[in-house]
Amino acid sequence: MKLRDQINADLTAAMKAREPERLGVLRMMKAAVKNREIELIRELEDSEALEVLLSLVKQRRDSIEQFTRGGRPELAAKEAAEIPVIEAYLPAAVGAGEMDEAVEAVIAATGAASPRDMGKVMKGCMARFAGRPVDGAALSERVKAKLGA
Repeated sequence: MKLRDQINADLTAAMKAREPERLGVLRMMKAAVKNREIELIRELEDSEALEVLLSLVKQRRDSIEQFTRGGRPELAAKEAAEIPVIEAYLPAAVGAGEMDEAVEAVIAATGAASPRDMGKVMKGCMARFAGRPVDGAALSERVKAKLGA
């Protein structure tokens, strides 16, 4: 079943189960995927739909930070409650060990030796993790440590 169809099916189930919080998040997800389809003038592949969902999670995390700084903990809590609903549709996040292995492999493959090669290494690592949630800051720190930056 395509990701888009799964979201629609779960939206219907949330309506029937009368889950207003989950229903709101699913509607937002459906709208974001549909808007992206309208932009591209075609139906999205699952990998493209995952990118849309990853951007929604990133937006929520940024909002939580802004609301917390702005003294609005109730809005930050609402955004934080939406993240697990979205993440349920994403593949498992990249772990620390997997990041380390990828950094080692990409450094070996590209022949990177100095901090100036960080861009090549980051690009190679992100390509390996395409369609999966990865903490870019943590990955960047690992690359810096390996390249001696």
